[in-house]
Amino acid sequence: MPILKENKSKYPKDWPAISDRIRFERAAYRCEMKTEDGERCTAMHGSRHPFTGVIVVLTVAHLNHDPSDCRDENLLAACQLHHNRYDLAHRLRSRQRRRRAEKQTLELFDD
Repeated sequence: MPILKENKSKYPKDWPAISDRIRFERAAYRCEMKTEDGERCTAMHGSRHPFTGVIVVLTVAHLNHDPSDCRDENLLAACQLHHNRYDLAHRLRSRQRRRRAEKQTLELFDD
Protein backbone atom coordinates (compact mmCIF):
# COMPACT_ATOMS: atom_id res chain seq x y z
CA MET A 1 0.00 0.00 0.00
CA PRO A 2 1.43 3.38 -0.86
CA ILE A 3 2.14 5.56 2.16
CA LEU A 4 0.03 8.70 2.14
CA LYS A 5 2.06 11.91 2.12
CA GLU A 6 0.47 13.09 5.38
CA ASN A 7 1.47 9.81 7.11
CA LYS A 8 5.07 9.57 5.86
CA SER A 9 6.54 11.20 8.99
CA LYS A 10 4.90 8.53 11.19
CA TYR A 11 7.11 5.78 9.71
CA PRO A 12 10.68 5.19 10.90
CA LYS A 13 13.48 6.22 8.57
CA ASP A 14 14.45 2.56 8.06
CA TRP A 15 10.93 1.53 7.03
CA PRO A 16 11.99 0.30 3.55
CA ALA A 17 14.48 -2.14 5.13
CA ILE A 18 11.94 -3.27 7.74
CA SER A 19 9.31 -3.81 5.05
CA ASP A 20 11.70 -5.78 2.83
CA ARG A 21 12.76 -7.99 5.75
CA ILE A 22 9.16 -8.81 6.70
CA ARG A 23 7.94 -9.41 3.13
CA PHE A 24 10.88 -11.19 1.61
CA GLU A 25 12.89 -12.78 4.42
CA ARG A 26 10.33 -13.67 7.08
CA ALA A 27 7.32 -14.26 4.82
CA ALA A 28 9.37 -15.70 1.94
CA TYR A 29 7.44 -13.58 -0.64
CA ARG A 30 4.07 -15.03 0.50
CA CYS A 31 1.07 -13.39 2.17
CA GLU A 32 0.97 -14.18 5.90
CA MET A 33 -2.73 -13.46 6.33
CA LYS A 34 -5.25 -16.25 6.94
CA THR A 35 -8.06 -17.02 4.52
CA GLU A 36 -11.68 -17.59 5.57
CA ASP A 37 -10.92 -21.29 6.16
CA GLY A 38 -8.06 -20.44 8.54
CA GLU A 39 -5.30 -21.42 6.13
CA ARG A 40 -2.43 -19.14 5.16
CA CYS A 41 -3.10 -17.24 1.94
CA THR A 42 -1.18 -18.66 -1.02
CA ALA A 43 -0.71 -15.31 -2.80
CA MET A 44 2.93 -14.81 -3.83
CA HIS A 45 4.63 -11.50 -4.58
CA GLY A 46 4.91 -10.97 -8.35
CA SER A 47 2.48 -13.78 -9.23
CA ARG A 48 -1.22 -13.70 -10.06
CA HIS A 49 -3.46 -13.68 -6.99
CA PRO A 50 -5.32 -17.00 -6.60
CA PHE A 51 -8.67 -15.22 -6.05
CA THR A 52 -8.47 -11.88 -7.83
CA GLY A 53 -6.10 -12.71 -10.69
CA VAL A 54 -4.18 -9.44 -10.31
CA ILE A 55 -0.41 -9.35 -9.91
CA VAL A 56 0.39 -9.46 -6.18
CA VAL A 57 2.42 -6.65 -4.67
CA LEU A 58 3.14 -7.82 -1.15
CA THR A 59 2.66 -5.09 1.46
CA VAL A 60 3.17 -4.90 5.23
CA ALA A 61 0.17 -4.39 7.51
CA HIS A 62 0.48 -2.82 10.96
CA LEU A 63 -1.88 -4.91 13.09
CA ASN A 64 -2.54 -2.05 15.52
CA HIS A 65 -2.67 0.53 12.67
CA ASP A 66 0.20 2.50 14.21
CA PRO A 67 2.92 3.01 11.56
CA SER A 68 5.48 3.95 14.21
CA ASP A 69 5.09 0.53 15.91
CA CYS A 70 7.37 -1.68 13.83
CA ARG A 71 7.82 -4.58 16.21
CA ASP A 72 7.83 -7.87 14.31
CA GLU A 73 4.74 -9.10 16.20
CA ASN A 74 2.82 -6.03 14.98
CA LEU A 75 3.67 -6.55 11.29
CA LEU A 76 2.33 -9.02 8.73
CA ALA A 77 3.16 -9.39 5.06
CA ALA A 78 -0.11 -9.13 3.16
CA CYS A 79 -1.41 -9.27 -0.39
CA GLN A 80 -3.52 -6.29 -1.48
CA LEU A 81 -6.78 -8.20 -0.92
CA HIS A 82 -6.04 -9.14 2.68
CA HIS A 83 -4.39 -5.82 3.60
CA ASN A 84 -7.42 -3.91 2.32
CA ARG A 85 -9.82 -6.24 4.13
CA TYR A 86 -7.84 -5.93 7.36
CA ASP A 87 -7.73 -2.12 7.18
CA LEU A 88 -11.34 -1.56 6.04
CA ALA A 89 -12.98 -0.95 9.44
CA HIS A 90 -10.09 1.29 10.54
CA ARG A 91 -10.30 3.35 7.33
CA LEU A 92 -14.07 3.78 7.72
CA ARG A 93 -13.67 4.98 11.33
CA SER A 94 -10.91 7.39 10.30
CA ARG A 95 -13.04 8.75 7.47
CA GLN A 96 -15.97 9.30 9.84
CA ARG A 97 -13.75 11.15 12.33
CA ARG A 98 -12.38 13.39 9.54
CA ARG A 99 -15.87 14.18 8.26
CA ARG A 100 -17.13 15.03 11.76
CA ALA A 101 -14.14 17.31 12.32
CA GLU A 102 -14.69 19.00 8.94
CA LYS A 103 -18.38 19.47 9.70
CA GLN A 104 -17.61 21.03 13.08
CA THR A 105 -15.11 23.38 11.45
CA LEU A 106 -17.69 24.42 8.84
CA GLU A 107 -20.31 25.01 11.55
CA LEU A 108 -17.98 27.52 13.21
CA PHE A 109 -18.31 29.71 10.14
CA ASP A 110 -22.07 29.35 9.65
CA ASP A 111 -24.15 32.33 10.70
